[in-house]
Amino acid sequence: MPAVQINTGKNCHLDAAMIGGAYRRLPLLSGGILFIENVGNLICPAAFDLGEACKIVVFSITEGEDKPLKCPDMFAASSLVVINKIDLAPLLEFDLEKTIERAGLANSDSSLSGFSA
Repeated sequence: MPAVQINTGKNCHLDAAMIGGAYRRLPLLSGGILFIENVGNLICPAAFDLGEACKIVVFSITEGEDKPLKCPDMFAASSLVVINKIDLAPLLEFDLEKTIERAGLANSDSSLSGFSA
């Protein structure tokens, strides 16, 4: 799978111009899917329109149940919330229901998935 690394310099996030430059260097087929992995924390990326069709937030249960409280804008902006390392939940006493509530997923249009990776 072709990939392009973007150096953001002193910025803590990507912007649309950076994505546009990288996009022109990729051999994408018509109708293909472009995945953009933003850098840094989950606070900045929610505020920037990169031209994407949807935002997905991925976080690990090792980051804690309070992650949605620390980065509410990212969770509100995301169409899909992926919780990684879900197999560790019993060992860490991770409360999935509390996390769903904190992420505001109970009454939103977002979807939730859990993975062990």
